[in-house]
Amino acid sequence: MLHHVWGLFAHPQEEWKDIRKENCSIGRCYCSHVLILAAIPPLAGFIGTSQIGWRIGGGDLVRLTVESALALSFLYYLTMLVGVFTIGKLIHWMGQTYGAQQELPRCMGLAAYTATPLFIIGIMGLYPILWLNVLVGLPALAYTVYLLYTGVPIMMEISEDRGFLFSSAVLAVGLVSLVAILAATVVIWDAGIGPVFTH
Repeated sequence: MLHHVWGLFAHPQEEWKDIRKENCSIGRCYCSHVLILAAIPPLAGFIGTSQIGWRIGGGDLVRLTVESALALSFLYYLTMLVGVFTIGKLIHWMGQTYGAQQELPRCMGLAAYTATPLFIIGIMGLYPILWLNVLVGLPALAYTVYLLYTGVPIMMEISEDRGFLFSSAVLAVGLVSLVAILAATVVIWDAGIGPVFTH
């Protein structure tokens, strides 16, 4: 796992070829990569929101209760696991349109390894300061998009032109999924199931 993580940052195109050759199963890909790396953002977020806290302007220190932070972190972790699986399934389904019919495990691997920068940058949750998280998160998001555009042609074994269109479609689906998750969060919080702050 660590070998692939380093390779995706140091030499992504060569690393995508190595990942393709492995033919990783869904279970192995999830257990050795997604389950571990996806735990970084919720764990950091739990510590940051319940132990360290944040200030809005010059106001008092704001923290979540341990119970509330734990529940939200668990939901965050679950959402990421489901999100990677769903994107992998959608890549597999959309492959027919772009002449890139690959096995489901390869599509799952593409989704899982593409999300690597977002998993790793989740460590910033230790310091829940909005401007800092946005400042550091935007380059990570940009590199995730770069990994998607370099990974699709290699993993799906299609031309770069067709891979560009395929990647754009996957990116659009990812953005729609993000908006749906944010909308669901607002609905859930409006129903009274939201964060509980310490006094």
